Amino acid sequence: MTAGRQARPFDFLVIGAGFSGAVISERLASIGQRVLLVEKRNHIGGNAYDYADASGIQVHRYGPHIFHTNSKEVYTYLSRFTRWRPYEHRVLTSVDGQLLPIPINLDTINKLYGTHYDRFELEAFLERVAEPRAECRTSEDVVVSKVGRELYRKFFQNYTRKQWGLDPSELDASVLARVPVRTNRDDRYFTDRYQVMPLHGYTRLFENMLDHPNIKIMLNTDLADIADLIPVREVVYTGPVDAWFDYRFGPLPYRSLRFEFETHEVERVQPAAVINYPNEYPWTRITEFKWLTGQHNRYTTTVKEYPEAQGDPYYPVPRPEANVLYRRYQELADATPGVHFVGRLATYRYYNMDQCIAQALSVFGRIAAGLGAPVDGVASAVALGVPS
Repeated sequence: MTAGRQARPFDFLVIGAGFSGAVISERLASIGQRVLLVEKRNHIGGNAYDYADASGIQVHRYGPHIFHTNSKEVYTYLSRFTRWRPYEHRVLTSVDGQLLPIPINLDTINKLYGTHYDRFELEAFLERVAEPRAECRTSEDVVVSKVGRELYRKFFQNYTRKQWGLDPSELDASVLARVPVRTNRDDRYFTDRYQVMPLHGYTRLFENMLDHPNIKIMLNTDLADIADLIPVREVVYTGPVDAWFDYRFGPLPYRSLRFEFETHEVERVQPAAVINYPNEYPWTRITEFKWLTGQHNRYTTTVKEYPEAQGDPYYPVPRPEANVLYRRYQELADATPGVHFVGRLATYRYYNMDQCIAQALSVFGRIAAGLGAPVDGVASAVALGVPS
């Protein structure tokens, strides 16, 4: 910089370098806005951050992140920053001494019970065992109304208790409504149109996304460290909404995770990328990363996930009282000028990655419209059922 010449001030302060913050930063930079992106961790990428471990295996520090979407707009947008590796995710679950496909499908039932149902016989079986509900208010209601009490106990009840620290009867119906039941042999975990993984990993994708002269990144930086030092016109906040307001109404409940990585000197240790353990052991699942990356290596790395009540916030707890508390914070957020609350933590919702991206693109579109700036293709959050 020329001596005596002051750098142009920042237009936007973006807090958090996960998908929500990174997408909005890139989009704002693309229309000429100067962005300061602040991240309290020592890396970009949020919970999607990945890296090569000592054995050379590409691992996800915060648990497996599988990209899938039905949105052409979201897929096309991300394709600007990465090439893709086709990948269809499959999960097995340990029940009654067997490893069975999950979500429940035709093979799951036939292997569990030693039956030979076809899809029509399975439909009749599920109809016999289901416990109809006039209204599904809880996650227990959702599952038993589809598959009955026995399958609920074998596959869902204890896993949910470990994951959330609550019985499914205490959780909103939305938690387990996401889990399908299939009467065919489709053992894919997702059925979205686009199922891919970034060819060189998520971190490389983020690096490409944020490689722009209008973006300045500060890692290992807490908002409190710079809040009064750097003038900006507007703020995009992706952190916990209750923290922004100094927990005025009390803390919102979250579940956290602890991860235990292990490296083995063998080609593979699991018959699938993820194995769920609903009924035994303190962990919920084990992921083997080579299934996700397609790497060939004489080593393989796995991670066990242990849900915990304390620690970094991962999942908003979907209970009525939590939603009531969030609405009080939402009212404050809506009444705060110059601050845009975006993402899982800031809007207290459990979003998939594509939903985070769609919401960020939608919020950017609203910001750009306010600036009178043209945009080049904004994904529709409405198409993914995500409020903007």
